[in-house]
Amino acid sequence: QVQLVESGGGLVQAGGSLRLSCAASGSTFSRYVMGWFRQVPGKEREFVAAINRSGGSTSVADSVKGRFTISRDNVKNMVYLQMNSLKPEDTAVYYCAARTAVYVVTTTRYDYWGQGTQVTVSS
Repeated sequence: QVQLVESGGGLVQAGGSLRLSCAASGSTFSRYVMGWFRQVPGKEREFVAAINRSGGSTSVADSVKGRFTISRDNVKNMVYLQMNSLKPEDTAVYYCAARTAVYVVTTTRYDYWGQGTQVTVSS
């Protein structure tokens, strides 16, 4: 099992930047594909970005491509989501997720989830 704790959310103006962090504990971090998802009230949770076990392969949703970057540090057991050029439509609760897999996973079929961190982008 792995426990995930997100941090770094907050309120930012449109055009600004935030970096979300996700700390993993409880299991060998490098065994897991990691993902970031987001959800707004009344809507389904949607894929944002994912990274494979080594960090050598990533996938990013079209809606954030060119603005968001996912990365990981397998020594520190951390995964990050760098968010630039934020837009009001990026406002959501952002979740970190983990699953044992070889390749990046872009669906919500992850095994472990964090509690989420709120990101609010004002216009």
